[in-house]
Amino acid sequence: PISAAKAAFSGASERGSAVYRHLGFPIYEARLYTKGGAPLDWNEDFGLQLRYLRNFTQYDLVESTMREFSRTGGPLPVRAQLEGCFSDVRKGDRYLAVTDGPNRIAFSLNGKRTCTLSHPQISYRFMGIFLGYNSRSASFTRRLRGQ
Repeated sequence: PISAAKAAFSGASERGSAVYRHLGFPIYEARLYTKGGAPLDWNEDFGLQLRYLRNFTQYDLVESTMREFSRTGGPLPVRAQLEGCFSDVRKGDRYLAVTDGPNRIAFSLNGKRTCTLSHPQISYRFMGIFLGYNSRSASFTRRLRGQ
């Protein structure tokens, strides 16, 4: 099977990984892929893989993303796009999100392309949920960024 790094983009290597927990329960394992494993540069394309450690419905994924957009900088009119991108996930499923410039993210579920999310500055807004300075867990974000 092709590695997530190779699936992300040519020259991608893992930069960091971390398990996100909520109330002590593991939710997902995240891996950051950058060109050559370099430090995250918001001006360069990168990939983020989430491997789910429990089951979630499409509704759970869309709602939690919309809540995080509101929490981290204001709501975005992308609910319908997210509903097309996200499906129910079971423990072990993997979503890979790869930026394509500042305004597009390509999503794949278990290696199969699901959609491209398009909106001005969506790469920073969506990826910032996990990698930004106001993420829900600073220690998770530091480990994910390989710091």
